[in-house]
Amino acid sequence: MGVFDADSFAGHEEIVFGADPVSGLRTIIAIHSTALGPALGGTRFFPYDTEDDALDDVLRLARAMTLKSAVAGLDLGGGKAVIIGDSRTDKSERLWRAYGRIIDSLQGRYITAEDVGTNHFDMEVIRRETRWVLGVPEPEGGSGDPSPATARGLINAMRAVAEHLWGGGDLAGRRVAVQGVGKVGSNLVRRLVDVGCEVVIADVYAPAAELLVDELGVKQVGVDEVLEVDCDILAPCSLGGALNAATVPRLACRAIVGSANNQLAADEDAAAIATRGILYAPDFVVNAGGLINVYEELRGYEVERARHAIDKVFANTKRVLETAQRTGVTPQQAAVDVAQDRIRKIGNLRLFRRSGDDRN
Repeated sequence: MGVFDADSFAGHEEIVFGADPVSGLRTIIAIHSTALGPALGGTRFFPYDTEDDALDDVLRLARAMTLKSAVAGLDLGGGKAVIIGDSRTDKSERLWRAYGRIIDSLQGRYITAEDVGTNHFDMEVIRRETRWVLGVPEPEGGSGDPSPATARGLINAMRAVAEHLWGGGDLAGRRVAVQGVGKVGSNLVRRLVDVGCEVVIADVYAPAAELLVDELGVKQVGVDEVLEVDCDILAPCSLGGALNAATVPRLACRAIVGSANNQLAADEDAAAIATRGILYAPDFVVNAGGLINVYEELRGYEVERARHAIDKVFANTKRVLETAQRTGVTPQQAAVDVAQDRIRKIGNLRLFRRSGDDRN
């Protein structure tokens, strides 16, 4: 498949393919939009089956970052990067520094951070070659692991959903099923337990789930069962595509609020979920806490200011749900409309050039 023939290519500004034969680096960086600012998005390190799979994934993820930044009200565009390989065995200083040089060649059009398969220590090595990286360890002046921030944003989104559905934002006594208890999912589970929720969890890596069962007393079910758990809120916190033609008919939740990117396998899945009477809070709205957190590094990171900004996920989620109700569209479409409206209204300001390093 040619790059320009990919359905997901539409609307993208730039794609960069980079390689370093010495370290084995193979990377694709997709810049979807710089209308509102530089394209910020994490680096995903994943063993894709084919290069076509990697390309399709990075294009879809980059577009979602444009929407995420716009709905969150940030002066950022959308981009993403993928590295093809096994994050457990293929990382090296040489690879990260070669990757950092590729990022630096873009002169700030793309800013990276961590994602699946990468962490804030990897970002520290990348920073040796470029300043266009966020989410470095706190001792280095960064914000560190963004997972707690993403989980904080999800709790705010769940409160907005609870208020919309049940007239109050208190989550105590609600039953929540969490699919995937990695860095974000485990943080979310702890926060849910703290606010008095009954929590059911599942993960393909059983020891991760068992650790939380022992520590918190939550209930564990199989990965094939979690979507069918009778619950108030389902939280998909694993990889994307969990909501599709095969799984939507099995859902037994009242609402969906999760951290995974691109939870809908296809656009039509949003309508199928709505037809079942389930409220889907769009992933790129509710999982913006991590993005908001690293964005704060661009103006000098301060914990309290970052937390205040993350808590705005509540208002952003509420606005999308109210827009959907008022206009008679799905929350997914409402969120896209809100994002595109901001890009139309604010994006053309980028035509007025600034001095210094800001050439976007």
